[in-house]
Amino acid sequence: MNQIAHSPHAHAPISISKVMATVMLALAPATLFGFWLYGWPAINLWVVSLIAAIIGEAFVVRWQGRAVRPVLMDGSGVLTAWLLALSLPPFAPWWIAALGSLFAVVICKQVFGGLGQNVFNPAMAARVMLLISFPLEMTTWIAPAPLGSAHAPSLLESLRITFLSQPIDGMASASLLGHVKTEFTRGIGLDQSLTGYFSPLHSMVGERAGSLGETAAVLLLLGGAFLIARRIITWHAPVAMLAGVAVPALLFNLIDSNHYAGPMYHLLSGGLMLGAFFIITDPVTSPNTTLGQLIFGFSCGLLTWIIRTWGGYPEGVAFAVMLMNAATPIIDYYVKPRIYGRDRKGAALPVRKES
Repeated sequence: MNQIAHSPHAHAPISISKVMATVMLALAPATLFGFWLYGWPAINLWVVSLIAAIIGEAFVVRWQGRAVRPVLMDGSGVLTAWLLALSLPPFAPWWIAALGSLFAVVICKQVFGGLGQNVFNPAMAARVMLLISFPLEMTTWIAPAPLGSAHAPSLLESLRITFLSQPIDGMASASLLGHVKTEFTRGIGLDQSLTGYFSPLHSMVGERAGSLGETAAVLLLLGGAFLIARRIITWHAPVAMLAGVAVPALLFNLIDSNHYAGPMYHLLSGGLMLGAFFIITDPVTSPNTTLGQLIFGFSCGLLTWIIRTWGGYPEGVAFAVMLMNAATPIIDYYVKPRIYGRDRKGAALPVRKES
């Protein structure tokens, strides 16, 4: 029986599915560049991620006795799998993508009640699970092999690589963060580690080994700017996260440049741009207020820098996001918006009488 609600009725100018589609559109340039840079294996992994998420979410929703079509059509599960695929090594085996997507949409999303109920960002939670459980597969990098180049795997070869775990005929390489972390632990100074390995221009356009989400910082930045212009997200959390990384990086680099990398290295490496504009801006797992978003974003950036600098893992974005997701309820508790008709302390405002 249909329930009829009394007026007034509020009509949102944009639906959830339109929001998800807009975010996917913003991700498309960096994703397509990643496809070109890493070739067919990256495309295969992306497709497997999306298919696993759709099948897994449909099965769980059907098992719960709910309508499947509305859940799948809102696009949240596809976007989650897309973001996860961007955080994976492009030459990882298919089961990494499938397991990660299923964990993201089933365990991290539907178990909590579905869209709007999850505590942790599903894509980052799945990445952390995969990184802890399968460190070898999650830290095996291959130098870029652009489509059309002589050493790029063909479609048939890529299917063998992805689905049959065929040994990769390519040049093994470390990601930028992993290279510096390894060299520094061996006692090699940071200035020497970065010489000939880090170029701001190459980092901006993505000409290095890494995940799909590390391919082109400039394209991710432009995608984030597009979302801000379309008012899908606000600038507060992304800018705060970038500042949370850049400020301590600058201060410590000025103190000792041979032990602490500068802000450009941190801003243009790893998944920082992806995390700043496409992960921490998730409205479900981030604070509601402007001040809360600034605190949340800056803390994510600061934790990312701390983990990169002193932690056991080269990259800290996913861990930082999950830690701050857990702190979001505390931030919302202490940083509350002013209630309409009341002052900042919660007291009722005096009623003005018209003369």
